[in-house]
Amino acid sequence: MNIYLIVVVGYLVFMALLGLYFAKRSVQTSDDFMVAGRRLPLFVVIGTLLATWVGSGTVVGGASFIYQYGPFAAIFNLSGGAVGIIILYFIAAKVRVGENYTVPQMIEKRFGSSARLISSIFILLAYVGICAYQLTGGAYVLNITTGIPVEMGAIIIGVLVIFLTASGGLFSVAYTDSISSLMIVFGFLVGLPFVVNAVGGFSGLELSLPDQALSWNGGLSIPQLIGFFLPLFLLILGDQNMYQRFSAAKSSSVAKKSTVGFFIGNLLVVGMTIFFATAAIALFPNINPDTAILEIAINGLPLPIGLIILSAAVAFLITTGTSYLLSASGNIIYDMYQRYSKSKPSDQKLLKYNRLTVVGLGVLAYLLGAYFPTVLAIQMYSYTMYGAAITPTVLATVLWKRATKAGIISSMVVGGTATIFWEIGLNRPLDWNSVLFSLPLSVLTLIVISLLTKNKHSVNKDVFLKESNG
Repeated sequence: MNIYLIVVVGYLVFMALLGLYFAKRSVQTSDDFMVAGRRLPLFVVIGTLLATWVGSGTVVGGASFIYQYGPFAAIFNLSGGAVGIIILYFIAAKVRVGENYTVPQMIEKRFGSSARLISSIFILLAYVGICAYQLTGGAYVLNITTGIPVEMGAIIIGVLVIFLTASGGLFSVAYTDSISSLMIVFGFLVGLPFVVNAVGGFSGLELSLPDQALSWNGGLSIPQLIGFFLPLFLLILGDQNMYQRFSAAKSSSVAKKSTVGFFIGNLLVVGMTIFFATAAIALFPNINPDTAILEIAINGLPLPIGLIILSAAVAFLITTGTSYLLSASGNIIYDMYQRYSKSKPSDQKLLKYNRLTVVGLGVLAYLLGAYFPTVLAIQMYSYTMYGAAITPTVLATVLWKRATKAGIISSMVVGGTATIFWEIGLNRPLDWNSVLFSLPLSVLTLIVISLLTKNKHSVNKDVFLKESNG
């Protein structure tokens, strides 16, 4: 039997067993399910932050960008995450103090229930898309290693993602994340000398690359480059998963310190992804760009190291999918069902409905993944949906005292609908990502409407700011 199949399946079985363990031993309440009982230690918070962020968006979507446009354009593109992490350092402790399950809960404390409902809808539109391309990325791994068709592979990965999420909640997600983070960093570091040797050193790599790959912009215009940078930067700043991890930390201090380890880990993984995918241009000039890192792992490294990277890569895809599935489920259960339920549902009922919602959203993610042609395409749509509709609202909630309810709601509606209009209605004119159209409209709307209504729609501002400051 194919050794890659044995190892990858073996690791997936291990993850599934870990999910069962936490389902039986650690998940007794909805608090355990959504935020791991708010008792995750520092190293686990760092690991789950890294694995949640460095999923298919980096290993598949990021590698695809590098393979198509070269390392220098990729540095600009992928640096959005690193810049965003620096800003998160100053926000993490405030988020932990708030002890929220979801970002819309945090928004409601300052701007009311209607702002919470609207933000929940747009988060769902983005997160189901992000989960969808994790399924597609995992399907590529199975296709390369076993020959399973991508369509069938997406179903297999989807079933595992749904199972892990519905069983152990954030406990199983966080701890499997940490293990996968260690594996991918270790595999990259050990494999680096072999890849350097395979391409004839850095000078040999330079000689092997086409001129476009060596250019500073990879043949992209400045608006196109900005259009790739902004979605990652905006997503990480407002990502509900980041805020959920901070809320799950043992303390505000742990939440803040975790961003330092997250920053270092992100630089390591992204830096080596750029090098490995660039090496793939030279070693495998005619492959599907989405599979650049996977080809290096299988055909460019010694078998044991390739197996480590491959197992960690597929684990990253799965645990990132579980993270976004869990987070989106929380939006439906807490921001919609519980918030508007006439009778107060019991904690056990919330836990049951959370698990059922995970199944439904997982099926929806699979269907959405079949609509988009590539991981990079759905990645940019999903990131922009979140970045334009939600991130300005999240930052204004935490940092801008003059933001108002009217400004927040208008900004979300304009940012979200503009993204859909640009991507689907206009079919991406000039080949520009929709963020260049929707983000300026969203931010401008937020500022102008807030200033025009500054004495009419500021809900619970003083209460929220006092809570955020501890």
